[in-house]
Amino acid sequence: MNFRRGRAREEIEINLIPLIDILIVILIFLFLTTTYSRFAELQINLPEASAAASADKPTMLSIAVDATGKYAINGVAVPFATPQGFAAAMREAAKNAKEPIVAISADAKATHQSVINVMESARLAGYNHISFTTQTKR
Repeated sequence: MNFRRGRAREEIEINLIPLIDILIVILIFLFLTTTYSRFAELQINLPEASAAASADKPTMLSIAVDATGKYAINGVAVPFATPQGFAAAMREAAKNAKEPIVAISADAKATHQSVINVMESARLAGYNHISFTTQTKR
């Protein structure tokens, strides 16, 4: 039996006011208990250094190797007979620079041996800084 037939059904509602009150209390608690770092109170004297900019730029040796095995140093064609002879040509092109940077630009179809020849010649010449140039795909 249903004795509540004549009564209207009550709507269910959620009261948010107590929830908001609790959140405000939590926020006030967090504000009061949080410690903030105060970097302005630290007096730091950083060290100073005075150095002049390096006046000498490192010498760059640009070595090109094409697909047919021809070599060029700084745009000048140089025949490759032996690694020792090519090392002498590299020293001559560097003009007595202490430690030039050897930039090897090899064709994509150049043999590995031709690039190894340039690296061996650079080693014999006493040049340890070797880099390879590349280009992005078009």
